[in-house]
Amino acid sequence: MKLVYKNVDKFGDGSIVLIPEEPEDMWHAYNLIAEGDQVRSSTIRKVQNETATGSTSSSRMRTILTISVETIDFDTQAQVLRLKGRNIEENQFVKMGAYHTLDLELNRKFTLTKRLWDSIALERVETACDPTQSADVAAVIMQDGLAHVCLITSAMTLVRSKIDVSIPRKRKGNVAQHEKGLAKFYDSLIQSIIRHVNFDVVKCVLLASPGFVKDQFFEYMFQQAVKTDNKVLLENKGKFMLVHSSSGFKHSLKEVLQDPAVVAKMSDTKAAGEVKALEQFYTTLQCEPAKAFYGKKHVLKAADAQAIETLLISDNLFRCQEVATRKEYVQLVDSVRDSGGEVKIFSSMHVSGEQLAQLTGVAAILRFPMPELEDSEDEQSDSDSD
Repeated sequence: MKLVYKNVDKFGDGSIVLIPEEPEDMWHAYNLIAEGDQVRSSTIRKVQNETATGSTSSSRMRTILTISVETIDFDTQAQVLRLKGRNIEENQFVKMGAYHTLDLELNRKFTLTKRLWDSIALERVETACDPTQSADVAAVIMQDGLAHVCLITSAMTLVRSKIDVSIPRKRKGNVAQHEKGLAKFYDSLIQSIIRHVNFDVVKCVLLASPGFVKDQFFEYMFQQAVKTDNKVLLENKGKFMLVHSSSGFKHSLKEVLQDPAVVAKMSDTKAAGEVKALEQFYTTLQCEPAKAFYGKKHVLKAADAQAIETLLISDNLFRCQEVATRKEYVQLVDSVRDSGGEVKIFSSMHVSGEQLAQLTGVAAILRFPMPELEDSEDEQSDSDSD
């Protein structure tokens, strides 16, 4: 994302001009834009023209519109963001108050105006405009006949391709069909890796599978690369890392990212930091339950006591429609930072974010034990049962 212009006053009112440069920037824009915000961008409008004789003709005109956003629709597969709302600025083609849908496109600037730019929104702009936050890890999760090619960015896990090929079983005296099916599966997977993995950016490609599937595929892939003289694969052989997973499905990515060897390899990425924080939370919850809490009520009480060392919060909570609820979560993040705590904002599009969503979307690791929070929970459950 490119920041063109920023004008936000000390009260948080103002506008920012941005240009999305990568598909992931659309995800950042989706998190930034809320209902009630004003967005100004170039768009195409169908205009009806009436001649003196009464006949009508329609033509498509490019114009610049400013709308007050009412609905936001984000297509994660196509990476397209659609904003629907009423026109709030005079325009020769569109009446004031008329509905229009803006499609935010790559490399086309848009102006976002908010009544209040809070710390979370401004931090999101900084993160989006930081060139180091790119998709620097790819993962291929596979088993016989099934594979998922994923890109792990700082904000989300994108499944770029799913390969599903039926492989005939080995039969006594006839292994040819099985080997033919396996070769077809491997070839499809090699093509998918070449198509979707940008080796100029990606620092590490994880090959994960149960058993020896990954080893056999790795060997086959580089045999083919030598035969076809595929320089892209041969030059980047050192970036491939073979790890174990329980299956070839996307959810196995969680255990892959927790592997200590993988964590060491991708130590400089934000995704690893999130996975590590979540793992630390689960460990603390198991060993010292009085120092790990989840759920809004308990976390807010811990924040009041300035007890939070690490706050884990899902970006999904900042997209809620109620301004008061969003404000509450923003104040929680600010208060934890003010008291010297660390805040990890998890993306709901990431594997670790999906895990956190199952824990209400907000959790905290405390500096010191607070058994009174556990006691209050027990008292409440006792009163409910009475």
